[in-house]
Amino acid sequence: MTVTIKTNHQWRNLAYRSEVPAAVLASDFDYQDADETLDGFFCYRGHWYHVDQFTTVNGNADLAGWDGYASDSYFSGVVIKLSRDGEQVQVGTYFS
Repeated sequence: MTVTIKTNHQWRNLAYRSEVPAAVLASDFDYQDADETLDGFFCYRGHWYHVDQFTTVNGNADLAGWDGYASDSYFSGVVIKLSRDGEQVQVGTYFS
């Protein structure tokens, strides 16, 4: 199966919890402990994500070069690459 990844390769700064809209935190991140999860958020295509939602790519040759992925269907999802300092993320969409 061939996987296609679309990205603009731009680095995005990871956001702090205080920068995420309260309604989004209440609906999408209610499982997180607010005292422990202070940063690691980013918005991509109008949807907020946290790096803890991504599975590592280890051993997946189709997603080589990326650090993690989150599926939104059997054939598609979002991939991320974290910067060395952990302050930024590159984001892309994959599909097959």
